[in-house]
Amino acid sequence: MPRPMRGPLATSQGRCPSVTPGTWAAATVAVRPWQRRQQRMPQALEHADGSWAWVVLLATMVTQGLTLGFPTCIGIFFTELQWEFQASNSETSWIPSILMAVLHMAGPLCSILVGRFGCRVTTMLGGVLASLGMVASSFSRNLSQLYFTAGFITGLGMCFSFQSSVTVLGFYFVRRRVLANALASMGVSLGITLWPLLSRYLLEDLGWRGTFLVFGGVFLHCCICGAIMRPVATSVAPETKECPPPPPETPALGCVAACGRTIQRHLAFDILRHNTGYCVYVLGVMWSLLGFPLPQVFLVPYAMWHRVDEQQAALLISIIGFSNIFLRPLAGLMAGRPAFASHRKYLFSLAFLLNGLTNLVCAASGDFWVLVGYCLVYSVSMSGIGALIFQVLMDIVPMDQFPRALGLFTVLDGFAFLISPPLAGLLLDATNNFSYVFFMSSFFLISAALFMGGSFYALQKKEQGKQAVVADAFEQDIFLEAKDGPGKQQSPVIMYVTSV
Repeated sequence: MPRPMRGPLATSQGRCPSVTPGTWAAATVAVRPWQRRQQRMPQALEHADGSWAWVVLLATMVTQGLTLGFPTCIGIFFTELQWEFQASNSETSWIPSILMAVLHMAGPLCSILVGRFGCRVTTMLGGVLASLGMVASSFSRNLSQLYFTAGFITGLGMCFSFQSSVTVLGFYFVRRRVLANALASMGVSLGITLWPLLSRYLLEDLGWRGTFLVFGGVFLHCCICGAIMRPVATSVAPETKECPPPPPETPALGCVAACGRTIQRHLAFDILRHNTGYCVYVLGVMWSLLGFPLPQVFLVPYAMWHRVDEQQAALLISIIGFSNIFLRPLAGLMAGRPAFASHRKYLFSLAFLLNGLTNLVCAASGDFWVLVGYCLVYSVSMSGIGALIFQVLMDIVPMDQFPRALGLFTVLDGFAFLISPPLAGLLLDATNNFSYVFFMSSFFLISAALFMGGSFYALQKKEQGKQAVVADAFEQDIFLEAKDGPGKQQSPVIMYVTSV
């Protein structure tokens, strides 16, 4: 007697229905995809703090090195692009300025894509865009095409890959999140170390067009890193969303209202109006960023202007990156200690002050060994800024408002990155002296440090004054209650309990 059939085609009595070979094949084709989906769905979700999280951490390190480390090597191509297109310093400076501006300003757009498609797809999309921008830039015939390809498209792709890779770490790591972020930031230092060396090596053999073409292939590694970022099984219950209100009668007003809600959801303009500390922080960092990126763009041309060898000039940026490999995690660990919690804002201002003062040393001499010492001291202040910039923002803004505050902060900083290199290029064209560029950088950094340090101190004194007034009023109320006697003290307690 044949055994009853077990499987999707078995009937409730356990017998196989009479089917022809054609219908059996059709049923098998219809069932097998469903079975495969049922088998694959649980395997596609990874668990937080699991073994695969360390693989994702490695992918995030590579992604951060490819994206945030890349803008530091643009200065190596500065002179080559000037000769190729017969452009001024200001015109050539727009390439790194657009790249860094889009890298920061596209953060809210990246958040929307992550919420819609996930970190995996967004990272891979960023790798494709960055690769496409660099490949297209190798065929550019004028600076305007380079602005769009190497500046806008590549910057947009790097933003998508970088920010989505940072976001996915928050899902994969819960217990060791601080350690994971500290290790991931080492990828930026590795990128700053390796990108200039690779750029100098390829530039000598392939020229800038061939080098940009190779860079297009290098950025495709972001797609591989994105493929590693599997979805994570979270224990958070799905949010219950309210039914949307009926659409307005006027479609135009509906679009305007939708855009306003989207901007309000991702950009914290209300916090900027009502939180004085956040306003000081944003204005101070924006002002400092008018000078902070200038050494990374003009250090190599400045050294070559002082007749430093091209290989040694490219090595200066690598020294900054190599020093940051060790200094940035150390600065992060020190900034996270409870003893420094109340002083982080002042340490942040002090890091900007030190950064500005070191630029004065660089402007005073162009000797190679003086520049090496400058790079080492610059790395100390740069590590402090990198370790404290987001931690100070967390201290100023409540954590439930942090994503919105960070979104507005990155957009406004993008405008500073957009203005800074061309402004320095105009100064360089007018004076034909690189030293004035570093003087300009020092002015913005030192003035921003003094502004933030003085404003934070004034706000702290004002807050302490308010707390003192509240404490005096509280002590006065206690004194009056004690003066009224114990018989009258019981009355409010009895009324409070009966009301409960």
